Amino acid sequence: MLKVMTLPLVEFGNWYSAEFVQTLRQLLTSLAKKVFLTASSLVIKTTTKNLQNVLLFLKEHSLCSYKQLIEIATEDTPKFINRFRSNYILSTVLYAHKIIVTVTTHELVYLPSITRLFASAGWLEREVWDTFGIYFYGHCDLRRILTDYGFTGHPLRKDFPLSGFYEVYYSLDDKRIVSGPVELPQEYRIFSN
Repeated sequence: MLKVMTLPLVEFGNWYSAEFVQTLRQLLTSLAKKVFLTASSLVIKTTTKNLQNVLLFLKEHSLCSYKQLIEIATEDTPKFINRFRSNYILSTVLYAHKIIVTVTTHELVYLPSITRLFASAGWLEREVWDTFGIYFYGHCDLRRILTDYGFTGHPLRKDFPLSGFYEVYYSLDDKRIVSGPVELPQEYRIFSN
């Protein structure tokens, strides 16, 4: 008869046991600012300085084994000094869990590249740099991936204009694709009731 071995601190599925959360708090006291549960996930808040160490711990420790980086989801909130919040979403096949490691930064503070820990981080970091302008130091090929190479700005920032800076269109007169500065030909209108 085959005996299945499970770890006592981990519950399978999307729910986390209180013992597992408490154990993570104890093990990450010097690296994490906060470890807490939300309605559907376990979140670890850390600093840019400790990000690589937290992710390495979560990947290599036998209680965790978060070997897959699924996504780097970033949001921009310009009213805060650290306007960018990057959420590293990790998954473990062994225990069927997901975890979120979150770090806040602004455009003048670089995030460390984690391409040496997770191969999938290469393209994900390029996407974040291209769309938000967050620089990842240590990344070997940080270039645009979603926009054109001559593109100006970072389109998912809240301060990026909705119309952009340049427009690309097909010119019937020139019979070719033309790019140029955005022109808004709409006249000023007064609306009356």
